[in-house]
Amino acid sequence: MAHQVSGGRAPHEAPTPRLTVETNGINVIAEAERKGTPRQLFWPWFGANVSVLGLSYGAFTLGFGIGFWQAVVAGVVGIVASFALCGLVAIAGKRGSAPTLVLSRAAFGVTGGRVPAVLSWVLTVGWETVLTSLATLATATVLTELGWGGGTATKVVALLVVAALVVVGGVLGFDLIMRMQAVITVVTGVLTVVYLALVLDDVDWAAVTALPSGSAELFIGALVLVMTGYGFGWVNAAADYSRYLPRSASTRGVVGWTTFGSALAPVLLLVFGLLLAGSSGDLSEAITADPIGALATLLPTWFLVPFAVVAVLGLVGGALLDIYSSGLALLAAGARVPRPVAASIDGVLMVLGAVWVVFLAEGTFSTQFQGFLITLGVPIAAWCGIFLADLLLRRRDYAEADLYDPRGRYGAAQPVPLLLLALGTALGWGLVTNTYAGWLDWQGYLLGPVGLGGRDGTWAFANLGVLAALAVGFLGTLLLRRGAVRRQEAA
Repeated sequence: MAHQVSGGRAPHEAPTPRLTVETNGINVIAEAERKGTPRQLFWPWFGANVSVLGLSYGAFTLGFGIGFWQAVVAGVVGIVASFALCGLVAIAGKRGSAPTLVLSRAAFGVTGGRVPAVLSWVLTVGWETVLTSLATLATATVLTELGWGGGTATKVVALLVVAALVVVGGVLGFDLIMRMQAVITVVTGVLTVVYLALVLDDVDWAAVTALPSGSAELFIGALVLVMTGYGFGWVNAAADYSRYLPRSASTRGVVGWTTFGSALAPVLLLVFGLLLAGSSGDLSEAITADPIGALATLLPTWFLVPFAVVAVLGLVGGALLDIYSSGLALLAAGARVPRPVAASIDGVLMVLGAVWVVFLAEGTFSTQFQGFLITLGVPIAAWCGIFLADLLLRRRDYAEADLYDPRGRYGAAQPVPLLLLALGTALGWGLVTNTYAGWLDWQGYLLGPVGLGGRDGTWAFANLGVLAALAVGFLGTLLLRRGAVRRQEAA
């Protein structure tokens, strides 16, 4: 999830190299701190997404029962399209110089904006938990392969080390995160290339091309899973980093560098992951249980430690931006604490969630992960549609003071966007299923009534609800909110 200037300095960094705790919270960034160019957005977004988890998406995508070329198209289109949405959301950061969920108040109202802020907070804390859990499992697997330990004790130590890196970065804030991302980008980029070279011989092209094609419904399901796993996991935070750019920065540059930086590594890694998973059914099955650790079984012993480094750093890179944005979302939801305290609260919840995933959760990681992505992907897609349509309707920059005043032009609560969010979520949850995660059996309640075959029909795993929620939010806002936006801008 974002930036670096040539010479390694973040856009608002003072000339001194001394690191301090960031004091900016959900306030508008001061004019003197808005520096840099859109090009610097490439590095943080690239660093947060150059993770070997991208290889595991090959197994997740093929798990829908589609062929290799279908999976390539679903993966590439899903990644690029979803990160392009992040690029569009990032425009608001440049125009408003405030966090994403504060800018969202222009559509939902100052008090009403707490609803999407809470949703965003749950999503980002969830992603922190997922990434920390994966880093813990990967570290434990590598250490076991080396004969250096194993079992519960190894996982506990791994969890503590990973959590410490993430929480310290989240508490100190933007400057440290950007510096850590610069290191993570270089190290993970180089070691990932070495990993790909070492496992190239495990690719069986004949087996990959022999995979049978799947139906259109299964293809759409894979496409939507990729979208929720990538761009939809970041849209609610995309303006948190572009807010440090000057408002004169190129809008095309903001969209282009955000999209390019985010999508480049995932596209390359997913295609290679498809080759690996398509070559071995056993590997593909192992990835569903331990997405990162399973990839280590292909390696010679001498590269296991470097692999652990690349795996953990790649996952930490994503978790760093998540914990930063989750702290901002918690503040936007109404928590009256300093930003470092908010990040610390989220860090505690992250550790507790990781303990549940690593030590207590039933079923494979893949099923729980997909259930999490799709379930929260629906309301976030609805919010994204509302936010982008609202941004499209606006001709002027945001009125900064009114983003914090319920008596200002944006009001306390705007009923139409809130109703669209509720409608999109209700419709979306009715059109998605995840029968492998028992806690989600209630979903899919509209698949029968609308003639899509019910929970056991051919459309059951197409995840149409995510796309439906996005459409309801976007089209509903364009149709119903044009006059309200014009009145706000005329105030």
